[in-house]
Amino acid sequence: MGRPSTLEDKRREFLPIVAGAFAELGYRRLTSAELAARCGVGENVLYRIWPDKHAMFLAALEWVYLASERTWERLLAEPGNGESAFLRLLSHEARHLGEYGLHRIVFAGLSETDDPRIRAALQDLYAKFHAFVRRQLSAHRVAGAPGGLDAETAAWAIIGLGTVANVGRELGSIGASRRESILWDAGRLVAEGRIDAEADGPPRKKRASAEKKRRK
Repeated sequence: MGRPSTLEDKRREFLPIVAGAFAELGYRRLTSAELAARCGVGENVLYRIWPDKHAMFLAALEWVYLASERTWERLLAEPGNGESAFLRLLSHEARHLGEYGLHRIVFAGLSETDDPRIRAALQDLYAKFHAFVRRQLSAHRVAGAPGGLDAETAAWAIIGLGTVANVGRELGSIGASRRESILWDAGRLVAEGRIDAEADGPPRKKRASAEKKRRK
């Protein structure tokens, strides 16, 4: 006989669905009725887990980091072929940043910063992202990579590059190839003070060049 479901089990089950709904519809447009429908339960069930839509949105902001961290941990658990964790993460994000639309939850939150709890949640979210990037960047430099800006500033700059890439995605003003370059080329320039053309990475023009050589 299976273990009875608990509210914490339901919270874990519903949180990705709740986050996806906020990513799609934002904070203002999304209703608790719509959230309940997407989770396949009545509103009363959601209100047993979270007291109101505001609490659901705060949980969605928390999920933005948790989902990213889990993805990065899986990536770093794979064989690295000699590349530093920082370069592997930068390469991954250059290819995949914004694919699941979780940045839209952050964008929605930025329009609600008059709310002290949402502002505090966003501060915590960005602090976690910054700390993670800074750790990987510092380890990359200790392993012998050259330095550019100091790690504190460089980590914020890389987060800023990701934000610009996501804004460009939403507006349709920056194509996929250019978004890759923003993260990979500009990211390395910020991190190391250089762009190494021979380094492994995601730029499409490099992959296209390699494919062209194989066809010859």
